[in-house]
Amino acid sequence: MKKLFLAALLMITGYGICDAQVVLKHTDNHIFYMGRVDVQPDKAMLSWSGSSVKINFKGSSVKALLQDQAGFNFYNVLVDGKLVKKIALDKTKHYYPLVSDLPEGKHTLELFKLTEWVMGKTWFYEFDIDGNAEVLPAPVAKKRKIEFFGNSITCGYAVLDTTGQDRGSALFEDNYKAYGAITARHFDADYHCIARSGIGLMISWFPLIMPELYDRLDPFDAQKKWNFNNYTPDVVVINLFQNDAALVTQPQLPEFKVRFGDKAPTGTEIVKAYQKFVGSLRAVYPNAHIICALGSMDASRENSPWTGYIRQAVAGLHDKKINSLIFRYKNTPGHPSAKEQQVMANQLITFIEKNVKW
Repeated sequence: MKKLFLAALLMITGYGICDAQVVLKHTDNHIFYMGRVDVQPDKAMLSWSGSSVKINFKGSSVKALLQDQAGFNFYNVLVDGKLVKKIALDKTKHYYPLVSDLPEGKHTLELFKLTEWVMGKTWFYEFDIDGNAEVLPAPVAKKRKIEFFGNSITCGYAVLDTTGQDRGSALFEDNYKAYGAITARHFDADYHCIARSGIGLMISWFPLIMPELYDRLDPFDAQKKWNFNNYTPDVVVINLFQNDAALVTQPQLPEFKVRFGDKAPTGTEIVKAYQKFVGSLRAVYPNAHIICALGSMDASRENSPWTGYIRQAVAGLHDKKINSLIFRYKNTPGHPSAKEQQVMANQLITFIEKNVKW
């Protein structure tokens, strides 16, 4: 009788090796979140590009209960490290089939956010696993950690648009194919991406600038701050100034008037602003190797003053673990293509291998 009771209990809980369904609620400690994910009592909120939800399990199929704020977000579904599908979310709360007909044995599943936070939030509620389902210990954090602060280039804006139209809708954005995510995978590193298309360090195409955004958990809410103790990167990559370079020459824009009045900032002021932001990151990451990058769009072209501003800022900080890296100017229209993102990743990987011991 006792054995029958234990068998029944295992089937009810779903944690035994049986044909019953395993339900993993969003707060279950078998789930590993990567990125600045806001885990609330009733749901987990994913906003930032490259945020992901990951589990280890045995079973033949998995679905996820999700709801999207605007119905614009896209996700990669990766099983055992391989891309199996891309899903588009809608605004209704329902189950999304992620994978089916898996062979017996241990598997890893990752749900990876491709689109940036301006496309809206996604709410994750649970995973449901079927087919002799068994939950396994959660994936563990990687030994290496990397974090990126950037703009549309880092987001993967228009990376899937092969027509040359440089379309910025969610359909053509793919953070998984951006240089930062590629670099993190190369080094088998955990990956955080704090980025938004159009953002600058001193001025953006909208009211918010990176020094006002970099410390948020919820990018939509200035009051919800990120706890920097939750993630300590070995390497931090800053890739900003592309939008600043475009905007400091447009005094007619309201963003210019708000930030600068009627006079563009001097080179000295630009360098000091950059150093201040780097100093903010150094304050929370005292041991990280910080790479101050620029490119690969026209701000990084030969003889651009913005490459000089970054090099001057880095030199003036007198910090051996802060370096500059100028990505090779791609010299093509629009944002980096998938091929051009890979070129950037290759350059960054080589730089890290040469300069960082981790």
